[in-house]
Amino acid sequence: MYTIAALYHFTRFDDPDGLRPALKALCLDQNVKGTLLLAGEGINGTIAGPRSGIDAVLAHIRALPGCEGLEWKESFADTAPFGKIKVRLKREIVTMGQPDVDPQAKVGNYVTPEDWNALIQSEDVAVIDTRNDYEVAIGTFEGAIDPETSSFGEFPAWWEANKERFHNKKIAMFCTGGIRCEKSTNFLLGQGVEDVYHLKGGILKYLEEVPEAESTWDGDCFVFDNRVSVGHGLKVGPHQLCHACRKPLFPEDLKRSEFVVGVSCHQCINVTSEADKNRFRERQKQIELARKRGGEHLG
Repeated sequence: MYTIAALYHFTRFDDPDGLRPALKALCLDQNVKGTLLLAGEGINGTIAGPRSGIDAVLAHIRALPGCEGLEWKESFADTAPFGKIKVRLKREIVTMGQPDVDPQAKVGNYVTPEDWNALIQSEDVAVIDTRNDYEVAIGTFEGAIDPETSSFGEFPAWWEANKERFHNKKIAMFCTGGIRCEKSTNFLLGQGVEDVYHLKGGILKYLEEVPEAESTWDGDCFVFDNRVSVGHGLKVGPHQLCHACRKPLFPEDLKRSEFVVGVSCHQCINVTSEADKNRFRERQKQIELARKRGGEHLG
């Protein structure tokens, strides 16, 4: 059984790159895999491994400057969600491209999962999904507005083009684990929106705590690991990943003529070039050869 910890924390790191070696070395020593992003504004990532290893890494992160208040969300899997550990330096731990946005200064009002349904069912509340379009496609809250953005960096422009729709409305926003809403709520407050709310702990916390019979969530939630999606109770969903475009696929999508394992799906077949597809074919060939060699070795 693998313990999975999804975490983020906004704090000031004067030398984020200097934190990388010890953090990666500890993950390697504890057999913890996944991705951790470090930036001057804090840390973000999802890791998985044995219980003792996750505890050791979380203790290390909590000891970093300003991280004593670190919170994280846990789930579990029977198979390894990640193949290796990556500890990367980034300009932002979640990319919005707005230099004046500062979640450490002020964010919207947190709403717990148990109070979320009552809020979003109010007539004076507009509910906005801040995730990317391919994430929204497999699941969202009933009645939520989909900005149809392909990246979080497009959200400010979408708001500018659509803000008149929300005159005299309270704004409730949500995302997978909560990190995007830290920035999007600060952004809206800076735009003069007075009543801004966001789901504390994100969709993952909601699916963990709210009984399915009481849920207003429809579908599954995309996650950035080998599980691909999770549903109520954080049970692994039915989706697979297109390894060409990294977007989720429903089981029926695997039967479409556009789908070729590791090469293309209906969402990307007309987007990637033939050179891309040839590169993907070669990559898939090497993956299958490595898998075959591993099987022969085990035999």
